[in-house]
Parts: sequence; structure tokens; C-alpha cells
Amino acid sequence: MDRVLRGIPVNRSKLNDVMATWLPILRGTPLVVNRFQCRGYRSLKGVYGYSPETTRDFSLPIDVINKRAEESNLFRFISSYREYGHLQAQLNPLKVNERVVSELDPKLYGLLDNKKYNIQGLIAGVNETCSLEEIVNLLKKKYCGHIGVEFCYLPTQEEREWFASEFEDLHEKDLTPEECINLAKDMLKSQAFDNFLANKYQSVKRYGGEGAESMVGFFTEAFKGLAEAGVQEVVLGMAHRGRLNLLTGTLKYPPVIMFQKMKGLPEFPPHLKFTGDVLSHLVNSVDLEFGEQSLHVTMLPNPSHLEAVNPVACGKSRARERSLNKRNPNKDSALPSDKVVCVQVHGDAALAGQGVIQETLAMSNVPHFSIGGSLHVSINNQVGYTTPGERSRSTVYCTDVAKMCSMPVIHVNGDHPEAVVKATRLAVKYQRKFRRDVFVDLLCWRRWGHNELDNPRFTNPSMYTNIDMRRSVPDIYAENLVSRGLLSTEEVKKITANHTSFLADQFKLINSYVPKAPHFEKQWSGFVQAPSAVEVWDTGVDASLLKFLGAKSVSVPSDFAVHPQLKKTHIESRLKKLSEGVNLDWATAEALAMASLLHEGFDVRICGQDVGRGTFSQRHCMFVNQSDDEMYIPLNHISEKQTAHIEVANSILSEEAVLGFEYGYSIESPNTLCIWEAQFGDFYNGAQIMIDTMVSSGERKWLLQSGLTMVLPHGYDGAGPEHSSCHIERFLQNCDSSETAPDGEDVNWVIANPTTPAQYFHLLRRQMLRNYRKPLIIAGPKMILRLPAATSSLQDMAPGTHFLPVIGDGEVNADDVRKVVFVSGKHYYTLAAEREARGIKDTAIIRLEALCPFPTNEVNSELAKYKKAKSFVWSQEEHRNMGSWSFVNPRFANLCSTKLQYAGRDVLGVTAVGVGQVHKQENESIIEQTFS
Repeated sequence: MDRVLRGIPVNRSKLNDVMATWLPILRGTPLVVNRFQCRGYRSLKGVYGYSPETTRDFSLPIDVINKRAEESNLFRFISSYREYGHLQAQLNPLKVNERVVSELDPKLYGLLDNKKYNIQGLIAGVNETCSLEEIVNLLKKKYCGHIGVEFCYLPTQEEREWFASEFEDLHEKDLTPEECINLAKDMLKSQAFDNFLANKYQSVKRYGGEGAESMVGFFTEAFKGLAEAGVQEVVLGMAHRGRLNLLTGTLKYPPVIMFQKMKGLPEFPPHLKFTGDVLSHLVNSVDLEFGEQSLHVTMLPNPSHLEAVNPVACGKSRARERSLNKRNPNKDSALPSDKVVCVQVHGDAALAGQGVIQETLAMSNVPHFSIGGSLHVSINNQVGYTTPGERSRSTVYCTDVAKMCSMPVIHVNGDHPEAVVKATRLAVKYQRKFRRDVFVDLLCWRRWGHNELDNPRFTNPSMYTNIDMRRSVPDIYAENLVSRGLLSTEEVKKITANHTSFLADQFKLINSYVPKAPHFEKQWSGFVQAPSAVEVWDTGVDASLLKFLGAKSVSVPSDFAVHPQLKKTHIESRLKKLSEGVNLDWATAEALAMASLLHEGFDVRICGQDVGRGTFSQRHCMFVNQSDDEMYIPLNHISEKQTAHIEVANSILSEEAVLGFEYGYSIESPNTLCIWEAQFGDFYNGAQIMIDTMVSSGERKWLLQSGLTMVLPHGYDGAGPEHSSCHIERFLQNCDSSETAPDGEDVNWVIANPTTPAQYFHLLRRQMLRNYRKPLIIAGPKMILRLPAATSSLQDMAPGTHFLPVIGDGEVNADDVRKVVFVSGKHYYTLAAEREARGIKDTAIIRLEALCPFPTNEVNSELAKYKKAKSFVWSQEEHRNMGSWSFVNPRFANLCSTKLQYAGRDVLGVTAVGVGQVHKQENESIIEQTFS
């Protein structure tokens, strides 16, 4: 009933009939508000890491309902401004909005010019009788000024009513003189910074804030408002535009480090292992004081795929919130974002164009990913690189993606700094009350091109003719305060002079200042950078403890109805294997690894599509009661005194944003084993940006360690393209393993292709037990999850055991061996079975379980056993241009003095064939190449 069809006059008689039908119902029945009743678990007891929001009652006062009924057409007219007023608002600083919006014509609603209307209860803060002209002017002032809002699609009436009331009140609450002066100071300092850099570093791309200086009003007001609301920390994902201004201004980053970077000097102490990153990716972490309130703000580093940082910031925010407020294993007592709020800064073109934004928003209200609402701001330059907004998106606004999840948007004209502050206040109040995402669209402009070395007039002459004639926002606002008597001209000059002097003093320190190492503080205390040597970590566990933990991994309450098939094939089967201590499968080894880490105080988080059950129905770490859908996670009930828990995060159907979220979680929480499992290894490629720019390189660029474990089911089973290969060759190509010198533990990540459950067990435990963190890429099992030959015993996991980078061949006599076959992964079982079937005695099969770091010493130790061998073969099931061949071949030649022959599929531009008979023929060919 809020919406007016374009051009169709109102039938007041029919409207009255409708109101007469519904008003008694509305008057007698309060509206129950629960946004989440259609999402989440069907769980009354709760699931670790998630609790549904408590149901609230909401109803309008009866006098408001009556008033709306009495003045129904007037209320519809007012509602039209709430819905469409933003379309006529003066939001664009570069041009006047002369758009005519037919829905805002009072004639459409049958309103009379000569009638007085009592608008008490219809517009917030107004209790008067007004003419139609006065009402129109009032609505234009509130909804068509320098702030426009989109909120009529919010999911609950409570939110819509609240937003309308708060926004209508907003215009009556001016900034105090002190707030205006501080706002002017911040913008003048930002401008002075840009001018200083333009003078000192004319050839440096700095992505300055000129034209968008009012953004400092957003940041200062947002941080202040969050601090006053009791928030302790902010995790900030920042775009390029104005980044350096924010760092050296609000976030107190020493300008001298920035100047050193511009001179070509490093941003970290030289004794550390790092490559560093470009100027526009610098970050800081700082405590800000607002009266008696303190707020810690952490700006995250991000690559030039700028929006990629947003899910990372969300993941870090969730991890930080949970570390500050350890949850009860069955029900969370606190709301997300009680103590930590994520602030995401977007560029307008990127916000509209990058799919990772949609994926991140899609997680915003999903169990195990919700962070209680992010605060978003779009620094809307109205041009992306060289393309103006009208040609860079299909929507009216760059923020229209917010509507996908019914998130409010506040548009504001960046040439009006006080309006920016007011818009920010509204956004913060909404986020704190409803714990949902909210967007501020700050429409501004940029003085220069994409960077200061570009000439934007080549492609946007009209826009830049306008911009060239414009004076700066800080100067105009300062003059405004002078005219209002809040500042003098001398004070304005002094603000600029003092900040310029401060920057000059910092500039003089370039050759003497020694930057500090920002890592290994707080929760990272005690960690180190990985050594250049190879280390062996004892990851074994006592067998009796493993039996206890294994039994607990399938223990459920007596009244819990487990599916009969699972009871037999999963629970009873596991208990039998544990009792005997042999034939332990992959799922059991994984449960033992996780349970033993929980027992030692490490948390576990496993994430991915359907990970609770497992893609191949192998895991079942989350049981579902067949009677009522209640969830139960046995590993969270190992003991009554349990302090560490597992979070089972069944994710949305996304790779990029979800993997980014898990990476963010891992860089915040070193004592949580973070596992992301792809449904199939091939599917990871949707997250390639995260892998290339963060997971593989984050430590070298930014000194950020991550223990993220990626499990990528891999193996050629005849399933065709996209269900066969995790593209292990890409990970190997992206590692910094050396072809000419032995590797140490300081490679950028670990790549393993384990063939036994025990090896998987040791890999997972080693991730947590080491005093440094490295990403771990596991080419995971598919077919061999249940292969009888691919099992382990408790003895393989006993104290003193550890992950074996190479597994030798105990089935042959070394003196009889004439051929040595090297293999990695599940292909071993195909070769071993064929060797046995053929009765071959002179061929040894050696498994490379680790590929990076390359196990030079272990390979040479195996080679030394076979002194009579004349032939050395690398056999793989992948195609020649894929798999490990291109990686291992030069290392065997250079580090092991061994020339390998290749046995495997020929080169192909497709991961795998899709014809079963061809796949079978290829397998037979590989076997013949290997053993002929």
C-alpha cells in the first residue's frame, strides 16, 4: 500500500475499503519481528558459532495508525517522498538535478491546494497543521536536499519506521561549532598533505583525496560514533582513493615511512624476509581516543584487486569478535559486532562491477559468516579509471547491489561536509541498532585522473572542464566557517601552515628513521618467521587418547535419532576400527587430528560447501536428528571442561569471498586451525584472486602469516573436466621453491599430496604445533577416501611419528630393483595394484607426499638405496602440461642428479577428457609407459 503506480490516480473509495479491512487487525495484533526466521538452522539448542536472533515485538502506536487511516492519501504522498525523494535530491556536486519524478506530484494523490492538513504523527518532529505547499516544501527539504535515502525495501516495518523517523529528525540536528571547526581542520590537513606530496613527489602516483576531502568527515564521525557506542575495534578494508590521507591523518601513520617508500626505501626493518608492497597498499593499526572512549582501528593490506579485501576484513572481524568474547559452545550470549565492526571502503566503479562484493554481501546474514553488519562507504568519484558512471554499470546508483540483501543506502553530496557527517551518524545508528549492513554513497569528484600522472581530459573533457573551474572543498568550507564567525582567516592559514611544517619535519627524517616490525604482537606473540632449514615436528598422539577422542567424535545423546545408515557405516564402523587400531580411514584420521587439537586448546574452523557432511558423504562431523532436524556436533562435547571448539561452517556457493573470509580469519587467529575445503579441487579457481594476491604472497608482501589449510579433492576418476584436477601445477608454479638449492621451511606455502590418512593427520596437527604459520595446500582424496589399501593404524599416529615428505617402497628388495618410479598422490595405488597383478619385482615405487618444500634430502636417501637401478620414471595421471612434472623434473636433475623419464597423459588444453572410453585408454597408456 506504500507504492503508487506511475500515472494512475488514487481510488480513495477503494483505499478506504482496504484500510477498513486491515486496520482492526493492525490495531489488535502487534507485529512480530524476526528477520531470520526463514534463515539459519532449525535448531532450538543452538549450533556452535551461531544463534538465531531473539524475536522482538513491534507495533505502531494506535494514534499513529488512526492518523494514517484518516489522512490515508496524505500519508501515501509522504510515503512517496520516502521512497522516491532521493531521485530528486541534489546529490551530485558536478551538476544540478533537474529530474522530474511523477510519483512526487501531490495531484496524483487527490490532495487539495486550499486545504490545511494536520501532519502530526505523519512526519517525525512535526506537530503542525500545514498547507499543501508547506508540506511539499518540508518534504523537499528533508528528502530532496544534499542527502537522499533508500530504505523502503528494508525487511521489517520496524526498520522502515525507524529509518524514516531518524532521517526526518536528522536535518534538525546541526553540528556543534566545535564539530564544524574540527571537520574543517581535518579537511585542511588532508589538502595540505596532498599539496605537500604534489610539491615533493611530482612523479609519484598517490591517488590523493582532492575532490573527496569530505571523506575524512565520514571516518572521524564513524570512528567516534562506534567508540561512543561501546565498540572496541574496527577492521578497515580501504580503497586507493585518499588512503594515504587517511593513514597519515586520522590513523597517525608516520609520514616519514611514506616518504621513505617514495624514495625507494623499505617499509619494514631490513633483517626480515619480505618483498614489501607498493605505496598505495600501506597500512597501520592504531588506538584512537574519543574523550573517555578508545577505539583500535586496523587497516588491512590489500592488493590492487581492491574489493578483494572486503571478505578478508569480514573474516578478520568475526575472528576478532570471537576472540574478544569467547562463546558458549551451544549458544552465543552476545550479538555479532558487539565489540568489533567492519568498515568497508569502496570505489564506485569497483562496487558496481566486482562480483566479490555480491558474494560478500550474500554471506552477511549466513550462519558462521555473519559479523553483525558492516559499515560501507563508496568514495564515488563518478568515474572509474577513465569510464564515467553512466557507462560503467547498468543501475542508477553504484550502490544498487545493496538492495540484493535489502540494505539501506544513504546518498550524500560530498561538497557538503556537514551533510556527510550527518549521513554517517545515521548509518552508525542504524548499524548499532539493527546489526545489519548499511551503505553511505559519498558522491564527489577527483581533481586528477585515475592517478596524478593521468590526463583525464583525453576521455572526459566536459566533466573536467567543470572540475577545473571548481575550488577545493576544504577551502570553500573553511570560508563558510569564517563567514559564520567560527574561524578567522588567520586560523585557517595557521592550520595549513602547521601541518605543512609537521610534514616537512617528517621529511627531514627520511635517512635516519628506522621502521618497526608490526608483526608478532598480541595474539601473535611467540611466533617467528619460518627458518631456512628443514624441520621435523613430532605430531604423534598416544593411542589410548586417540581411541577416547575417536569414540567421542561419534558419540551422540541417547535420545538423538541418527540416520540408520550412518549409525552402521559411520559410527559403529569407526568404533570397531578404533578398537582394533587398524584400517582407519581418512574421515577418522581427520576427526582424530581435529579432536586432539581441540584437546590441546586449539580451536578448529572447517568451512566450505556442505563440509558438515562432506562432498563425498565421508565426514559427518555434524549429525542431524532424524526426528526434528536438531544439530549435534560431537567434537564440541568431548568433555565438560572443554575450552576449544570446532565451528562447522557450511558456506554459500562461493569460492572467492568465502576463501577470502577464511584467509581473514586465519591472519587474525593463529591458534585456530582454519580449513577451507572445495567441493572439488577444480572449483578453487573461482578464488584465484585471493590465492594469487593474498594466500600465496601475504607474508612476503605484508608480513602477515596465515595457517589457512586448503583441501582440494583431486584425482582422475573419469569424471571429466572440472571434477578431476585441483590444478596442482598452478600452486607449484606460484611457490618460491628453488630449482637449484634445497628448500627450507621458509617457502611461501606448503603443497602436499598425501596418500594415507596418517599423513593427513600429521599435516593438520603440524599446522598448529609449529611456532610459525604457513598456508597448506592439500591435494585431497576422493576415490581413496574409502579405499581399503589407503588406510592407516593408530601406530602410524603414535608419539614420535610425523609427516613423511617421502614414503619409500617396503615391498621390494633394493638389490633387485632396476627401475625406480616416482609418483605423487592417489596414482600410487593404481601403479601398486598393477605391479602386483603383473608380478613385477624389479620396480620400486616412491611416493612424494610433499612437493613444496621439495624433499631433496629424502629423495636422495631413497635413490641411494637402489644402486643397480638404471631407469628413473616420473609417473602421473595428469596431462604433461599439468600435474607435477614440470616442477619435479628440473629439481631431480639439479638437486638429485637424476634424469627422469615421463609417463603420463600427453599435453591437452582441457583438464580431463569427458569420454569414458578415452579416459580408460589413457589410463592403460600411462601404465604401459610406466612399466614397459
